[in-house]
Amino acid sequence: MTTTVERPPAAGQSGERSARSLVDAVFRAREITIAGALLLLVLGTWAANPRFLSDQGVKDLLLNASILVLLAVGQSAVVITRNIDLSVGSVTGLSAFACGQFAADSGHGPGVVLLLGLGIGFVCGLVSGALVSFGRVPALVVTLGMLYVIQGVGYWWAQGEQISASEVPDGVLRLGSGSLLGVPYLPLLAFAVLAATGWFLRNYRTGRELYAIGSGPEAARLAGVPVRRRVLGAYLFSGTVAGFAGALWLARFGTVVADNAHGWELTVVSAVVVGGVAITGGTGTVWGAALGALLLTTIGSALAVLKIDAFWQGAITGALLLAAISADRIVNLRVTRALRKRSSRHGHGA
Repeated sequence: MTTTVERPPAAGQSGERSARSLVDAVFRAREITIAGALLLLVLGTWAANPRFLSDQGVKDLLLNASILVLLAVGQSAVVITRNIDLSVGSVTGLSAFACGQFAADSGHGPGVVLLLGLGIGFVCGLVSGALVSFGRVPALVVTLGMLYVIQGVGYWWAQGEQISASEVPDGVLRLGSGSLLGVPYLPLLAFAVLAATGWFLRNYRTGRELYAIGSGPEAARLAGVPVRRRVLGAYLFSGTVAGFAGALWLARFGTVVADNAHGWELTVVSAVVVGGVAITGGTGTVWGAALGALLLTTIGSALAVLKIDAFWQGAITGALLLAAISADRIVNLRVTRALRKRSSRHGHGA
């Protein structure tokens, strides 16, 4: 008769699991807090103006949030690796105008227009990602430079002109105004990208490696993670999603100019950080980032419904960003302190 004796996990393994569970619990709590704040905001605005949650009001909320949610999902993949992409707003604007020009000239439907947007975003993400990952140029410098380059290309191309909704094929416009079982297409597309990305990051080794890079690039490299390729992949994803968002911008609004989404890069970063994705990398989820995006767009809609000066939207967004960064710093310090205490206890018990 053979007796199997199960050995207890090593102290290091136990500590590692404890660290992961502690961090996961903290950020789940962050997401629940954001969802609670969003619910309170919606209910408070509805109490002041019941039309806020009318059928059209809910559709407007979802439509207004869709593009920002998409950009926040793409940005999250980059921020998780301890990098940043400040060019997403410019890529969205360039993609929207290019897709509008193409659709107006060729009369092609939404399928081809979406592919064009994806291609434009892919190329932009490839340039940024290659410079950051293989050129080893700081992400802030690269993406800020890309922001100005893309804006310059857009202004040169447009020459002050705009594409009006009357020039865009009806099939493209129906993508922005149509719905499935009463739910607009744009929120459905945004949710599909969100769910697929969240599942990939959680269940695939490549997704988990992005978190490892953000937690410690050198440690990840020593562990055999292809850091450069993974960072390049994150930028490719962010750029492609931004290009896709630009094509949807055209479908949503119809009329586009060269500087659509101008200034959105900071709003996107704010949504990601407010949603619990640490600016220092390694933690957070795309679900939290999506909640952050939904919270920021709902604040804007609520201020409009309550007839409050739009200036306060920027002030509130800035305050939320500062609060989120401060909370991240406090959480990191407390988690580090708790892990040191646990390590000390394990050390004494060894």
